[in-house]
Amino acid sequence: MLRFVDTPLGSAPVMPVRRSGRWDPALDPAILPGAEIAARRLTVPGALAVTTGQQPGLFTGPLYTFHKALSARALALALEAAWERPVVPIFWVAGDDHDYAEASVTHWIGMDGALVEGALPPRAADAPLRPMYQEILPPAVNDLLEGLERGLPASAARDATMAWLRRHYVPGASLAGAFGGALAQALGQLGVVCLDASHPAVKRAQAPWILEALRQGQALDRRLAERSSAMKAADRDPDVPVGEGASLVFLEGVGGRDRLLLQPDGVLSRRSNQRLSWTALESAVASDPERFSPNVLLRPVIESALLPTVAYIAGPAELQYLDLADCLYEPLEVTPQRPIARWSGVLVEPRVSRTLEKFGAGVEDLLRGGRELEARIIRATAPADFGPSFADLRAALEAGFARVAKVAAEIDPTLEKPAQSTLGGALNSITELEKRLLQAQKRRQGELTSQLERARTAILPDGRPQERMLGMAAFTGRYGFEVLDLLAEHLDAWFRTALEGARSTA
Repeated sequence: MLRFVDTPLGSAPVMPVRRSGRWDPALDPAILPGAEIAARRLTVPGALAVTTGQQPGLFTGPLYTFHKALSARALALALEAAWERPVVPIFWVAGDDHDYAEASVTHWIGMDGALVEGALPPRAADAPLRPMYQEILPPAVNDLLEGLERGLPASAARDATMAWLRRHYVPGASLAGAFGGALAQALGQLGVVCLDASHPAVKRAQAPWILEALRQGQALDRRLAERSSAMKAADRDPDVPVGEGASLVFLEGVGGRDRLLLQPDGVLSRRSNQRLSWTALESAVASDPERFSPNVLLRPVIESALLPTVAYIAGPAELQYLDLADCLYEPLEVTPQRPIARWSGVLVEPRVSRTLEKFGAGVEDLLRGGRELEARIIRATAPADFGPSFADLRAALEAGFARVAKVAAEIDPTLEKPAQSTLGGALNSITELEKRLLQAQKRRQGELTSQLERARTAILPDGRPQERMLGMAAFTGRYGFEVLDLLAEHLDAWFRTALEGARSTA
């Protein structure tokens, strides 16, 4: 079966701070079907939440989507045991996001062990920047599903995975709807509540903070610019542009999702140049809140305002901009949640484990990148006298040329350097011969190195982290949905241990 290898990511979890707050029943319609029992626990007096989220993605996006969701679950379980009160994991489905280029691509490993990319048709350069809850899946999604199915060995696991994806990723459905529905079905049995952030119920609930963020826009922009400068000075660049007169709010219009720029008398949409006075803006937020959405910095503030959350599970980039967004909570009168790094790791398949065992290598050898492992293995399979013979030859040449250089210096000192240069040329020739013999050896061991290459692709596809490239379907399609149970158990133990360590050093 699969095994899991932890990889470092940010700092170790720390104990969040308890807070008051309660679940707002007005948000009930935004809860996606799948975790009804967990959702009911939100209504218990004193119930708290651990939140995380992600923009929609094709076939549930990259693996770290599940890493985040199951990290939230693991932390919620640990806090519930420590505090003896309900703590519910909530996954914020960010259907307002408009990054189609990222959301429309997925990857899996084919039957031949090679990386396969599946992508929806590209969006035209002049197309509206539609949010993912308005992005409709084309018929081409069926071709991608068939391609994924061909890349998986025939089994009950493959059939169950394809049935799961085909239930949600159907032509005519929105990309966000398919993503949220598939996630809710997979995670609901593990007690993770999925919340549709683009649902009108959420839009209505967040409207007061949207409006307040616009009213305080200039002051918030200055605070962010100061915070960003301080972070850069501390060598922690958040890599989020601020201080440019842009608000923290988007407005949906004919051009899609459009950033609102702050003006003395109101706002101006960046691309469509639509002007709204403050009076018109306040009226629009009140009458049509569905058209407004927060940017990446305002979103965690709104999450904390709407939900009784004590912690937000984040990836490395999110941890940076959450640090930047920390200055927004006080002026908007929102209690901050604690950002905590998600689990990061690698799912290692049995075939990969067997290959590594065969070569006496570990996952860390593959994660280091480069080709040192291949060179080591090729040398190990070369004739026993390969290395010593070249080492002896180099030693003999160096010793012999040292004597020649000494003789040359006695006869004519100007000939000492030419003698040394001759040695360098001889050593270069030996190195070239060694490389040619190594290449010949590599050809002889072609199957061995191809096995290693397939293992490398599974661990570091296209030279990038597995969790950012491969989707969960690549694993449930081979090993069944038990993968989620096993991964959840691993993360439960990881967070429990990390929090125990945090409490012992506090």
